[in-house]
Amino acid sequence: MTRPRITVVGSVNLDLVATAEKLPIAGETVTGATFAQHPGGKGANQALAARRLGADVSMIARTGEGPNRDAALALLKADGVDLSGIVGDTEEQTGVALIAVDKAGENQIVVASGANRNLTPDDVKIDGAPDAILCQLEVPTACVLAAMRAKSRLFAVNLAPAAPVPVELLEKTDLLVVNEGEAAFYGEGIHRGEGMVALTLGGQGAVLYRAGKEIARAPAFTVPVIDTTGAGDTFCCALVLALAEGREEGEALRFASAASALAVTKPGAQPSLPWREEVGAFLEEQD
Repeated sequence: MTRPRITVVGSVNLDLVATAEKLPIAGETVTGATFAQHPGGKGANQALAARRLGADVSMIARTGEGPNRDAALALLKADGVDLSGIVGDTEEQTGVALIAVDKAGENQIVVASGANRNLTPDDVKIDGAPDAILCQLEVPTACVLAAMRAKSRLFAVNLAPAAPVPVELLEKTDLLVVNEGEAAFYGEGIHRGEGMVALTLGGQGAVLYRAGKEIARAPAFTVPVIDTTGAGDTFCCALVLALAEGREEGEALRFASAASALAVTKPGAQPSLPWREEVGAFLEEQD
């Protein structure tokens, strides 16, 4: 099978992760945590996951200069993602995400966007016509619109974090991906167009719609949960990859659900991202 070509336009962060027994409530200090540093950012997570799942991947983003840039790009570089579209920003630092994770794997995340917010439509230079373009909302919406106007077989947007977007984006995107909170934020607006909408439901699995009508459903897989960071990003790129490969919608949704399930079984966003062989073996065990 020919590798799909996927271009990801999105954020690059360095994740600073504190893992504790419980998450703090407002005004509370929780001690006794362990600390780890990982590459992250929704865009970078999705680019790396797509690469590990079998795509040829190009990344378009902005980072600052210095050691945080090197650390944030380390796994993308090691796994062969094309980084020629990443612009160095001398005025801002590389984005940073402050992440707290509890013993059940639930998390709280605060992002300092840094150079991500300086990405411009002029930076979005997409060569040729890739099989798919995948975006998120951790970079300016104007950049997502620029990507939408480039040629590709499939244009997908993960509407996260939820924020107001032009109606044009909701109507013309081939695939929108949302979780329950994001679906509530956008309401029926996500079903305005003729494209597909993937809704993730946590422990209840995932549903795929077209023009507001359900076309596929996949149950959740039961796995030990270590850290949910990056699971949604894994789902997004796995679904895009499977659709770009021409898989039937139900099969593609099941593949994405399996990949995201494996992502929660290890700590960290990018270190937990599964390889295609792992997903294949996992699905064989479920049959």
